[in-house]
Amino acid sequence: MPGAPKILAVASATDLDFRYGCTPAWWQIWKGLNEVGVDLIVTPYRGRAIESPWWRTAPNPLYREAELFAGARGFAARLKGDTLLRRGEDNPEDTVGDKVTREAIWRYVTPRWQRHLERILERERDVAAVIVFTVPMAHLRGIPARLRERFDVPVFFYDGDVPMSLPEFGGMDTGFNYYHGADPSEYDLVISNSEGGLDRLRELGARRAAAVFWAADPELFQPAAVEKEHDVFFYGYGDKFRREWMQALIGEPSRRDPEIDFALGGKDFRGDIGNAQVIGDVPFNVFAQAISRARINLNITRRSHATVYASSTCRPFELAASGAAIVSNPHEGIERWFDVGSELRVVTTPDEALAAYRELLEDPGAAEAMGRRARERVLDEHTYAHRARQILELVGVATPVGARG
Repeated sequence: MPGAPKILAVASATDLDFRYGCTPAWWQIWKGLNEVGVDLIVTPYRGRAIESPWWRTAPNPLYREAELFAGARGFAARLKGDTLLRRGEDNPEDTVGDKVTREAIWRYVTPRWQRHLERILERERDVAAVIVFTVPMAHLRGIPARLRERFDVPVFFYDGDVPMSLPEFGGMDTGFNYYHGADPSEYDLVISNSEGGLDRLRELGARRAAAVFWAADPELFQPAAVEKEHDVFFYGYGDKFRREWMQALIGEPSRRDPEIDFALGGKDFRGDIGNAQVIGDVPFNVFAQAISRARINLNITRRSHATVYASSTCRPFELAASGAAIVSNPHEGIERWFDVGSELRVVTTPDEALAAYRELLEDPGAAEAMGRRARERVLDEHTYAHRARQILELVGVATPVGARG
């Protein structure tokens, strides 16, 4: 795109096979940036660089080393009889092992990533901004200041998993505790998916912090003309921080009313799922179809996000864009995005959940109408073209062209 502003994106991953929760959203954000006229170069921290119609790539300079490290973590987990090295859900300790790992990363990984990014900026010459998308912040310590000093380029950090990523929660068991050993003040701006988490980011050192909520691409997520197969469907990456709500919305209701068919997509469900059928992983390319195959879709937000005001997750926007009839657990600030009662339902107990399921299953027309209203809300306010323009405004890059909302 001759004349288009360039943005260098340093991404946690671009390969959907890793099943990182943010990666499908990054794809949609990057597509949105392309649609508003940005020339995007994406380089992944984990996995291989994946080509697409919407961005250019630069390779992962430490692909083999990262895979060896991930393999070692997997082996250590298996020695403990588990699939992941798990951390506690409340104020997980910064262990000796964590500190040793960081020291090794600072000695070996960080300088190599600095040279890699410097080479990209030297080659491209006129990059308008660097945005780091949920790479563990501590691992790039010192790099933002170096890039700003040498290339006069602003560097931004986009944390798409606040408050889960904050030290008091420690992130998912698949990754790192981002902020131990990190200095958020190195970045010109920290962008967060959470409005309620902004003050905490400032406490951790961010000079500026702003919220950009998740959204959905209405071309990727739209109602599909498929047969209904399940009554109530939930898809998620495990049940950490949401076991009590899975029990309330799935486990207990599925036992009380065996006539209602419950299906779970995903894996690593360690709590009470009652009589729900686990159907396993759902590939991203058929996720919208899986949503459309259910009469009711559940939005079960993790406690970390649900209790911190306006901490957005991808799922309600994806479900709404797909025209789903959504039933959700309580989520502080969900009214910022949807009209509760008209565009989705919120339930707080197994009794309320069961009543909502029965009502929506008995009146498919009302369920479909609720889904249509939810999709209209997404089209009006919550697409990634909307978010792309917001990001460009925050990082000081002029929007080159208009784009559909």
